[in-house]
Amino acid sequence: MFNTQPKTNRTWQVALVAALALVAAACGSDSASTDTADTTAAPTTEAPTTTEAAMEDDAMEEGDAMEEAGAPARVVSLSPTHTEIMFAIGAGDLLVAVDQFSNYPAEALELPNELSGFEPNVEAIASYEPDLVLIGGDFSGLGEQLDAIGIGWWDGPAAGSLSDTYAQIEQLGAATGHIAEAAELVSSMQTRIDELVAAAPAPDVPVTFFHELDPTLFSADSSTFIGELYGLLGLENIADVDGGASGGFPQLSAEVLVEQNPDLIFLADTKCCGETADTVAARDGWADIAAVANGNVFEMDDDVASRWGPRVVEYLEAISTALDQALAGAS
Repeated sequence: MFNTQPKTNRTWQVALVAALALVAAACGSDSASTDTADTTAAPTTEAPTTTEAAMEDDAMEEGDAMEEAGAPARVVSLSPTHTEIMFAIGAGDLLVAVDQFSNYPAEALELPNELSGFEPNVEAIASYEPDLVLIGGDFSGLGEQLDAIGIGWWDGPAAGSLSDTYAQIEQLGAATGHIAEAAELVSSMQTRIDELVAAAPAPDVPVTFFHELDPTLFSADSSTFIGELYGLLGLENIADVDGGASGGFPQLSAEVLVEQNPDLIFLADTKCCGETADTVAARDGWADIAAVANGNVFEMDDDVASRWGPRVVEYLEAISTALDQALAGAS
């Protein structure tokens, strides 16, 4: 059985590094990130995929290694993305508490969910007696505080690419003894994404778009994770006009929007800010933008748009549906 508490935080780190070396060899993605988790987990490296039988053998080795060192029995997630991944790989039963924004799947809402991932309170976290804490970007020094009280932790910051997503799924699979389930999830995601990309239309004239993060016109350019998803379907991002000067998330002006005249507008601020196709159409000067004039303003789910877990496939499907609708209306 797994230990409730690791003997030392260092013991947990060594065990996780060993386990991740195995998972990288077993089911590394084609171009896994080398900077996804830079604390208690070793980076996933490039490796060819293996046969299912070989993967199961490696999974047994990884499970044995984690058993010896004491795999986690009580996990706290401070990231909605990591909560979703945990349930998707069959490790949701290890969770004893989640952060306040972990609202998917429905089972997550049945867990204590008052913790903050943005302003984490180490005492509140420790009260759940976890032996592993999942962090979605350690910008507050939480890791050091957890080190001081002997609680293991893993940091998976916001993904910069799909490769980062696959790497984090594989790493959490290794950390929780669900390597085979994680590999299956990554494979199914890759298959569906490949299908969507293969089926994407190739219009004679490039289709441009604007992805709205909030009503002050912050957006995401092609260098970001969300920008990559749009790019997979051949869409051209008007936020690239910034030239990368804003670290991937430029704030555009209304004048630039009108000048760039995007064919499609995707609203990722419907929940947070109540934005709709109607509110966009009512903005000064926006009625003549092609996306507004042609009814191609799409209301997206903020949560799905902002999380880099398993539901990225769902978001890509939504983009694909919107593109098909826009092209059908133009024909």
